[in-house]
Amino acid sequence: MNLAERVGLRVLHRLDPEVAHSLSIMILRARLAPMPGPVTSARLKTSIAGITLANPVGLAAGFDKNARAVAPLARSGFGFLELGAATPKAQPGNPKPRLFRLPEDRGVINRFGFNNDGAQAICERLARTPTATPRGLNLGANKDSDDRAQDFVSVLKMAAPSIDFATVNVSSPNTERLRDLQGPKALAALLGRVTEARDGLAAPLPVFLKIAPDLSDDDLAAIAKVANASGIDAIIATNTTLSRQGLKSSAAAEAGGLSGAPLFGPSTRVLARLSRLTDLPLIGVGGISSAREAYAKIRAGASAVQLYSAMVWGGLSLAADIARGLDDLLKADGYDNVADAVGSDVESWL
Repeated sequence: MNLAERVGLRVLHRLDPEVAHSLSIMILRARLAPMPGPVTSARLKTSIAGITLANPVGLAAGFDKNARAVAPLARSGFGFLELGAATPKAQPGNPKPRLFRLPEDRGVINRFGFNNDGAQAICERLARTPTATPRGLNLGANKDSDDRAQDFVSVLKMAAPSIDFATVNVSSPNTERLRDLQGPKALAALLGRVTEARDGLAAPLPVFLKIAPDLSDDDLAAIAKVANASGIDAIIATNTTLSRQGLKSSAAAEAGGLSGAPLFGPSTRVLARLSRLTDLPLIGVGGISSAREAYAKIRAGASAVQLYSAMVWGGLSLAADIARGLDDLLKADGYDNVADAVGSDVESWL
């Protein structure tokens, strides 16, 4: 991180978190943030669900909900981007304040509630902004929906021409009863409708499933069984947690999903357990703030990783720094390609 980025982060941290987030999107759109372009090497190049990645470090959903900064993000060192979540109708989300920094814990709590401009506006922006960097859209359901499965299908069909993958998000804790869709019967029915819609598209489109970290072993096994039979292409593990174990920050009691450093251990353990339950590619998310943590996720079973909350503390240059550091770690351990390291240390997390 250079001096200008350090100063910029100090200024942003003096502002309300949601105001700071909006300002960061404006800074990106003005091309005032670091944009090193593609960060890649023979070791970092990989693929997931048939999608070729310059490197396995992706942007998690939630940072650019409305696809307003896709072009600059595509030049920020990420190997892939996930935008959204998008719901069929625009919705304001939950009342403010709804985003809280936890500086003593290097964490963040949010209870946004799928605030977004609606699928039509988001998909129009994606259509106007082609990128060489693969990008996907996180599919959401409206809070007042009577048929949440149809919401996922509607957004999928609308977005398909402009994205490289779609993520079925049934794991946000901030939309009432959304996590109920992780139950085996509900999940099988939902994924059946989504994959049926996917199979009817003009061109193939990988579908991913994003799950919560707050799952028992039995719950995780049931989800893996459904996922294996469903025809989806990958699983993202994990979303934010409702746990508050060990937190020190004054905002720790706020309602919402916790992300950042406290999520690293729990999410990585879920990832490792999941790697023993499925042969589907896995994307590791939760608490990554360094190349070593990205490498740990990969060695625990992830074919690729995503980050978001750590940029609150490490800035946008973190993505490129992690990709370069991961390349060094792979070289030091004698790996010719990142795919060779996937799952090499699962046992440490079981």
